[in-house]
Amino acid sequence: MKQKKNCTAKTGGELGEMPTPLHTGATIAKRICRMLAAVFTIAVQLTTPAFATGGDPLTVINNLTAFIFSLIRAVGMILLGWGIVQVGLSFQSHDPSQRSQGFLTLAGGLIVMFAKEILELITGTGVTP
Repeated sequence: MKQKKNCTAKTGGELGEMPTPLHTGATIAKRICRMLAAVFTIAVQLTTPAFATGGDPLTVINNLTAFIFSLIRAVGMILLGWGIVQVGLSFQSHDPSQRSQGFLTLAGGLIVMFAKEILELITGTGVTP
């Protein structure tokens, strides 16, 4: 059986010849270099400078606390909205278990939404005479 000359370019030409490997050392090294360059580029692109405030460090902590409590309030609002939707759907489908679940979600959303005020009332820090 004769083979055509052009058909055996990648598999090794003649009988007894070893096929060329797909990944030689040079191609693996090039791949690693490209990957490291991509990771370095992404790391440089995603860095943001952190500017320190020259003021009181306590104001920084207070600002961070206010930001965290605003995030918690947003989660509480989402839970409150979801609880309202669940209660409305339970009245539409006449499902008592969904209604109780909706009221529990509604109550949980209210508690999470007013968590800062509840903590201030418990600790006594937010009460001003």
